Amino acid sequence: MDLYNKIFYKKKFLIYGMGKTGISGYKYLKKNNQIYLYDDNKNIFIKKDLKKLLLDRNKIQRSKFDFILISPGININKCDLKNYLKKNQKKIITDLDIFYSHHPKNRIITITGTNGKSTTAKLLDLILKDHKKDSRLCGNIGNPILSQSKISKNTLFVVEASSYQIAYSKLFKTNYAVILNISPDHVERHGSIKNYVSAKFKLITNQSKKDFAFVNSKDRYLKNKINKSKFFSKLINVNPKLTNSFNKKVVNPYFFSQGNRENLSFIFSISKKLKLKENKIFKIINKFKGLKYRQQIIYNSNKITFINDSKATTFASTMNILKVLKKVYWLVGGIGKLGDKFTLKKNECKNIKAYIFGKNKNFFVKKFKNKISYYYFKDLNTAVKQVLKEINNTRDDLHRTVLFSPAAASFDSFKNFEERGKYFNFLLKKYKVKEIVNATR
Repeated sequence: MDLYNKIFYKKKFLIYGMGKTGISGYKYLKKNNQIYLYDDNKNIFIKKDLKKLLLDRNKIQRSKFDFILISPGININKCDLKNYLKKNQKKIITDLDIFYSHHPKNRIITITGTNGKSTTAKLLDLILKDHKKDSRLCGNIGNPILSQSKISKNTLFVVEASSYQIAYSKLFKTNYAVILNISPDHVERHGSIKNYVSAKFKLITNQSKKDFAFVNSKDRYLKNKINKSKFFSKLINVNPKLTNSFNKKVVNPYFFSQGNRENLSFIFSISKKLKLKENKIFKIINKFKGLKYRQQIIYNSNKITFINDSKATTFASTMNILKVLKKVYWLVGGIGKLGDKFTLKKNECKNIKAYIFGKNKNFFVKKFKNKISYYYFKDLNTAVKQVLKEINNTRDDLHRTVLFSPAAASFDSFKNFEERGKYFNFLLKKYKVKEIVNATR
């Protein structure tokens, strides 16, 4: 057994958070370690073999653990065990740490950033697979890294990492670090935009001289961090603007928005370093269908397009697509992010009508005032009904887009962005969108 494996061998673990990450950690560690479990939601412990390992809060306070494996969704400032975790921060680790300790020689590409992580990671994974690479897509995208099996020395990992995973990690290192972009997000949890940027940048400061870091050095939040931080990896500056020759070869409409184009520039930069074939890259890009609820086209005709972009939880993630659309019915609402700014100018909003839904009307009204036409509805259902009514009353031939891009967190009304996205699709079916659109022709 090598030194790395000894770190997490025959140790006493508390696994905090029993979602996908926690379950994968339990299955991975249980053979050679002493495992105990905890989750703020006690109802999650249905299986008997897990229930018997559940510790109550008081017993945890009196126990000593070698390590606390924490799920990224746990906010150490607001969870049940916040005081205990603060006292034992040095013991907190992530599934990324455990994975790296067992597979330090496998190549790892880790992608983070505020917007576009999942799409960029998925696209890169498809490109690598098309090159016959044993590529594994995992991490924050929904495939826990500890659930991977049949790993060989040639297995290459594409990891989508959130700021929480990186911040909590102690050992994890990546050969290729990718920070796509930074805009205010999760500030309420990190405490400040400075802390948020530092959490992302930790991916680079943990690298060695043999590693590579891909960033847009002109990013307003990364610029100072790059200049003031000490790191050892080779920094590769990615120009977010594609050349005309590249632009002409990208014909997939999914990549017409500015944000998606900028993320493509990282794909090309990484692919060049990995010596991937250009023709295969363009083939995958132009076939790419996109991920669910991320600028996903639900219905499209010469008259109207419906886009489900439920994943958009900040203005920054929405504005990129708003810039390229005309005649937009924008469905927006939820819990606004601290520090988030709506920076479109009044002349850029003249073809946009905003339909605000939910309880947090004032947050959006303050952002839109004197810039954009807006209307308020108590919930998403009422807002969708009004939009469809207006579409039904139009008689001109102009193309319109219904953009469901909430630009806010979903927790006021939904469990997560996926549930919110499903509900929007349900409403379109409920109100028979195709029939309404056909009636306007």
